[in-house]
Amino acid sequence: MIVWLNGTFGAGKTTTARELTGLLGARVFDPEYVGYLLRVPFPEPEGDFQDLELWRPLVVETMARVHAHTGGPLVAPQTILVERYAREIFDGLAASGITVHHFVLHADRDELRRRIEADEPGIRQWRLDHLDAYEKALPWLEKSATVVDTAGTPPAEVARTISAAVN
Repeated sequence: MIVWLNGTFGAGKTTTARELTGLLGARVFDPEYVGYLLRVPFPEPEGDFQDLELWRPLVVETMARVHAHTGGPLVAPQTILVERYAREIFDGLAASGITVHHFVLHADRDELRRRIEADEPGIRQWRLDHLDAYEKALPWLEKSATVVDTAGTPPAEVARTISAAVN
């Protein structure tokens, strides 16, 4: 299985992913690294590497092969706010016989802003700029995923909640 941790920046995906690995006997696979690889041969489109048509099938192929090689669960901490992109990836993984459990780690805008403001200065603005897109994506995210509120909840507890839901 793959546990996909979605949500905007500052929601706690990376920290929760680390906590989940121990609970699930899983490995973290961050699809963002596929995007980093594509930056070398292809200039990043304005916006995001997720907009590269090649990114999504490469994520599917790479995750399916890593999953087959390890034989165990993977945890993917990756924000995807475009429904079509998520469908391409999740449907592709399902076609490979891999179950995807999609979770959205959520916090209200004020809490997200507080967390982002504590980030490294070089990435703050980029993360703040994505809050509107996250709020716009919430309707489809709430329909396609299990939403877990992370405001005031330690990452270890969020991870236990997710672990209980997939086991």
